[in-house]
Amino acid sequence: MFAYCADPNAIEGLSWLLCYLTTGKHLLLYGAVGTVVLLLAIAAPSALAFGFLGAVAARSSFLPFRWFGKIYTSMVRGVPDVIFFLFVPIALDQGFEWLRHRFKCPDWGQPVWQGNDFVVCTEAKLPLSSSPQWVHESYGFMLAALAFAVVFGAFAANVIYGAMQAVPRAQIETAEAYGMTPRQSFRRILVPQMWVYALPGLSNLWMILIKATPLLFLLGVRDIVYWARELGGLKTSAYEYPHPDWRLWYFLGLLVFYLIVTKLSEGVLARISARLSQGQATFAGEQQRRAGR
Repeated sequence: MFAYCADPNAIEGLSWLLCYLTTGKHLLLYGAVGTVVLLLAIAAPSALAFGFLGAVAARSSFLPFRWFGKIYTSMVRGVPDVIFFLFVPIALDQGFEWLRHRFKCPDWGQPVWQGNDFVVCTEAKLPLSSSPQWVHESYGFMLAALAFAVVFGAFAANVIYGAMQAVPRAQIETAEAYGMTPRQSFRRILVPQMWVYALPGLSNLWMILIKATPLLFLLGVRDIVYWARELGGLKTSAYEYPHPDWRLWYFLGLLVFYLIVTKLSEGVLARISARLSQGQATFAGEQQRRAGR
């Protein structure tokens, strides 16, 4: 990046370290931090949406919806996360390709599943082999984000369902007595109040989601764990910047990064909790009332 970095053998000390930390691969490492942040920005609201819909389905009076909500939360919670993180991208990928295959190649005369092989026409492949590399990487990241949303959505559904059950039934009955329909009482009474009960569980789920982002490495996405392992490994004199095995220091840097993210999250979640607890008949709300006296 700097002019004096043209010949790494001619520099040493802090100049060598500065040149080493600004190589192209290190810039990819720094960019991978943005990949993690983007995953959190996409997966968290998506998982919350999945969770809310799953909880509503589990409470539905319509039996098929209720079964779907119960099966969704029970199935995902009962299977190890890693298995779902590996299964969901493959299943989604083949599902998308199968739909495209049905639409783009209606005259295909061979079965899609040929033994253990999944074979679709060339036009149905996702992404196309002629697509640039960034398209392939974006598609893989999208599948990974969907996998995170599906898995953590099931946990969020269980938390939100319990929070809905925690809202006093008397308040719903009072709303109905004032003439509100079940839909109105759900939207105006149940949903606004259930968040204060759901927030502690959702906060823990957010922390778990942060800690789960290194699973991107297992899904083939070049995240910060991938680059930390690549850059920290032993580099011989065949490389521009030879160094011993520095993986300990790289992974120590990752540890500090995740601690900073979780610490910032704790502060934000504490503010949200304080805001939601205002005027509520909960322990946190009672503490606020006493502190205001």
